[in-house]
Amino acid sequence: MPVGFFVTGTDTGIGKTTVSCALLHAFAAEGHTVVGMKPVAAGCENGIWPDVEHLQAASNIRMPQALINPYAFEEPIAPHIAAQQTGVDINPQTIQQACQNLMAVADVTIVEGVGGFKVPLSASDTVTRRYDTGDLASLLGLPVILVAGIRLGWLNHTLLTVQAIQSGGLTLAGWVANTMDPAILQLEANIQTLAEWLDCPPLGVLPYQAQPDAQQLARRIDLSRLR
Repeated sequence: MPVGFFVTGTDTGIGKTTVSCALLHAFAAEGHTVVGMKPVAAGCENGIWPDVEHLQAASNIRMPQALINPYAFEEPIAPHIAAQQTGVDINPQTIQQACQNLMAVADVTIVEGVGGFKVPLSASDTVTRRYDTGDLASLLGLPVILVAGIRLGWLNHTLLTVQAIQSGGLTLAGWVANTMDPAILQLEANIQTLAEWLDCPPLGVLPYQAQPDAQQLARRIDLSRLR
């Protein structure tokens, strides 16, 4: 039966794409067909959207760009502002349909969110209801994998994000500890604390890499721990 997961993070620039790609490689190594999806991308570099490119490279089936990335904006700014400036409405139903189309083909679909869990997606002057990435995750109905960026303050950020995930009625399928600060003190004690507070172990603890190698990091992901 096809499955999907929604990957979110404790902040922007926290390694969601790296972890999403590592998950794709890990599932592919078990013999599954996999595809990555980036519903909303903001930030174009030389005519490409890096997150989308990385997800496509980590997927082992090819799907139309319009399904993988329904909304792409050139400026690296908040998506609802980028949408407003370009006269585009980010339609959750469009994303939902694209996700369903991908899941109909792939064994595993990894949907990477944008920014943190509560990043606004709607422009308040164009819609009657505000919605954010958390609302999108709820609409898609996928269990959530949280990327917790290990740096000063990460315990608080992670627990607040988990609270937001659970208050939305979503399932926390697992979390990945991604080392952002190589000089972080008491790393193991911090991870143990979070594992106790979340009542579940991390799917993996990723070491700091200046140039992350998702295929290599996939070996550190334990899919058997997924809820």
